Amino acid sequence: MTRPDHLSTVFLGLGANVGDRLSMLGRAVARLSQNPQIHVDESKDLASIYETQPVGGPSNQGLFLNTVVRVATSLTPRGMLQACLEVEQALGRVRGERNGPRVIDIDILLFENLLLLEDDLIIPHPRLHERLFVLEPLSELAGAAIHPLFTLPIAQLRDRLRSAVSGPAVMVRVWAGGWGNILSAAQNAVTAGSR
Repeated sequence: MTRPDHLSTVFLGLGANVGDRLSMLGRAVARLSQNPQIHVDESKDLASIYETQPVGGPSNQGLFLNTVVRVATSLTPRGMLQACLEVEQALGRVRGERNGPRVIDIDILLFENLLLLEDDLIIPHPRLHERLFVLEPLSELAGAAIHPLFTLPIAQLRDRLRSAVSGPAVMVRVWAGGWGNILSAAQNAVTAGSR
């Protein structure tokens, strides 16, 4: 399926640290793709998957798997937020403790070059520039994209943050490309109606 030219480009951050994390990322992409107003080109819109320490929240929670997905959508920012929340809910997300463990988390990182500040929706994501686990996969898909608030390329923000991080490795790339098997299994699970 080709992407119509009138769609907005949106970058979503996905993360999971409960249960079968890899499967959950795949299921989230599969469910997003089922929305007729959201298009994901599986051959070029999926970044590598990184395993990272949790940022904030309880100290005893498990490691996260994180990635970034580029989508093309006819939805408004508010509509995109609603679609993300619906996928989270369908996959069993229960909102509890801030930065706590979660079966799936989907955040809008960038929506074209939009700057939006509302009570429950801030674009670009307000902590995007502070999170290497977001900047690293986002740079794979859109390293030259300009952060609309800082007016710097995403790859430059990533490089600045990399140089500021010291100590042991904070993230490891665990899956580079080749989402085919993940998405195939996830699509089967979504079609069968399981979370």
